[in-house]
Amino acid sequence: MGEDTPSAVELQGLRRDRGERTVLQDVSLRLEEGRTLVVFGPNGAGKTTLLRVLATLLRPHAGTVRVLGRELPGEGWAVRGRIGFLGHEPLLYRDLSGRENLRYHARLHGVGRERVEELLDRVQMVARADDPVRTLSRGMVQRLAVCRAVLHKPELLLLDEPFSNLDPAAARLVEPLVGRAAPATRVVTSHDPAGGLEQADEALGLRAGAVQLQGDASRIDAAEVGALYA
Repeated sequence: MGEDTPSAVELQGLRRDRGERTVLQDVSLRLEEGRTLVVFGPNGAGKTTLLRVLATLLRPHAGTVRVLGRELPGEGWAVRGRIGFLGHEPLLYRDLSGRENLRYHARLHGVGRERVEELLDRVQMVARADDPVRTLSRGMVQRLAVCRAVLHKPELLLLDEPFSNLDPAAARLVEPLVGRAAPATRVVTSHDPAGGLEQADEALGLRAGAVQLQGDASRIDAAEVGALYA
């Protein structure tokens, strides 16, 4: 891989503000298609903001942002259907069942119902698929949120701590969908230095919105990542 490999994400001098506070400042990177970037940093470092900018949910205030070959925000319409976003909120209607939620999103993406049933089976949610989301445990809701994010087989997965709220057995169920084996480029946030580096091709460390650490994950030590949280 190298400069001839197409980029899934390109950032140059990205800045994002919240009121008078700068949440991201001068973030630049290039992530090739098919690779995984893991973003580390303490709470408030700007990790979630970065994902939301890439997901077209927030506009950059300065710099250049290109996702899947399109410049944001102007061409966001052209990439939204090619992105899978999993944030801290599951983006599921609480009074609808898991199956109803996934069928709704399937219609939005022009996906058949067989894909919904395939995913419910893969995360072992068939038995509870017709229960309202509000009656389910946080782990079950997270499994459904993973299904929603991958329903349309996106080219780019933006994953904010995707294994949160999951016990080890449930994490193993969703791993093929959002882990290293997922057939997509991934940008993943993590608070786990060692585990996150194992998932990563590239690493980015943020603190107070500024880049503190960046490069090939195989050349970065977990202790260097851990220092971000000190």
